[in-house]
Amino acid sequence: MIRKFIGKVLRRPGKRVIHAKHYGIRRDQLHSGALKVCDRLQAAGYEAYIVGGAIRDLLLGKEPKDFDVATSATPEQVRHIFNRSRIIGRRFRIVHVPFYERGGEEIIEVTTFRGSAESPTDASGRIIRDNVYGTIAEDADRRDFTVNALYYDPNSEEIIDFHHGIEDLEKQQLVMIGDPVKRYHEDPVRMLRAARLSAKLDLAIAPDTKNPIREHAALLENIPTARLFDEMMKLLLSGKAWLCVQTLRELSLHKPLFPLLDKLLSKPDTAKFLQKALENTDNRLAEDKPVSAGFLFAALLWHEVEENWHKRIAAGEVKTPALIEAMNEVESKVCKRLAIPNRYGAAMKEIWAMQPRFEQRVGLRPFRLFEQPRFRAAYDFLLLRAECGLVEQELADWWTKFQISESTERMDMIDAAAKSGQGGDVPAKRRKRSRHRKPASAKSTVKTSEA
Repeated sequence: MIRKFIGKVLRRPGKRVIHAKHYGIRRDQLHSGALKVCDRLQAAGYEAYIVGGAIRDLLLGKEPKDFDVATSATPEQVRHIFNRSRIIGRRFRIVHVPFYERGGEEIIEVTTFRGSAESPTDASGRIIRDNVYGTIAEDADRRDFTVNALYYDPNSEEIIDFHHGIEDLEKQQLVMIGDPVKRYHEDPVRMLRAARLSAKLDLAIAPDTKNPIREHAALLENIPTARLFDEMMKLLLSGKAWLCVQTLRELSLHKPLFPLLDKLLSKPDTAKFLQKALENTDNRLAEDKPVSAGFLFAALLWHEVEENWHKRIAAGEVKTPALIEAMNEVESKVCKRLAIPNRYGAAMKEIWAMQPRFEQRVGLRPFRLFEQPRFRAAYDFLLLRAECGLVEQELADWWTKFQISESTERMDMIDAAAKSGQGGDVPAKRRKRSRHRKPASAKSTVKTSEA
């Protein structure tokens, strides 16, 4: 008990100023846009610092992806300095300052120091408006984790640490600032951030920060679905998606967010499929390749769709309409918790809808499928299914060869598939039409069977 008390005394918050060069951080490592924002705000007489994740990542030897600025200027004052900037947000207003560099638009997010005054909350204690401004010290108290309460002044090249954030990084631990229970009530999304940062940065969640999470996971049900979707995307695109998903389950955070996870991970084949899909995504991100959100959600939800689909077929429904109904039903269930944008939902459903079409390898069907805009994503999905033993490897190999073959060889492949009975189902309407046709020559019969 005495040791615990001494530890708390030693960890009392207090301003510490450390020269960044002691940790190998130099001004030229930072985004030029963030530096310009700080320089112009300071030149106008305001305090301005690069804050949070960028400094944390540099201290860990990682390349930062986002550069945020915290300042004593109000959103209106920032907007006045940067003509092309825009104020966004209602719960807490921030300013987006655009810079056109590196071949496209990049946004520097500028926030005003938050104050310590009590903000309006709902019945569960969640803050609904947080536009109370204050000092840098008050702003540090309002941040979530100690490792995110680090402020870098690019002109003096100093890091200001109010809550032992550098010490916690050295100890590889994630510690909540303030009382974790109160902070989770204020913003339940902090529990998701704890899971994501722990997995992404290989930090152990401190016991006092971790223990209340399972008990308070249900608070996420009070979060808007669009915000939950944004947090889910951050988890999936963290570069450690599989580990993030496992951490979610360990902390019971998946139940209000993605309850299907238990079902997926309870079966070896579906668990293997999900793990492979997420690890492939992590690898693509590591190689700086594009990643499709539609593909990710297609992988997460496919087994639920497939199970629903097979039940409908067993009940006597026609194959293709049954698949469409299964897709719509699963999407409707998921959107109650995750507001998947239409552009991602459409891509997800196209990938699903093309899976049975890969089995139809007669006539012009392979060529028509090959011309579809989403063919590549659907084909990658087929490869993933084959790799996990959820579909015959021969089918995936056939389509791999079909793509690289010349026209004559493709026709030979289609003929061989038809003769061997591997061409897939021919629609009933087409079969009926064929029976009523008059006898034709062998050549025309071949054409009819391939049509």
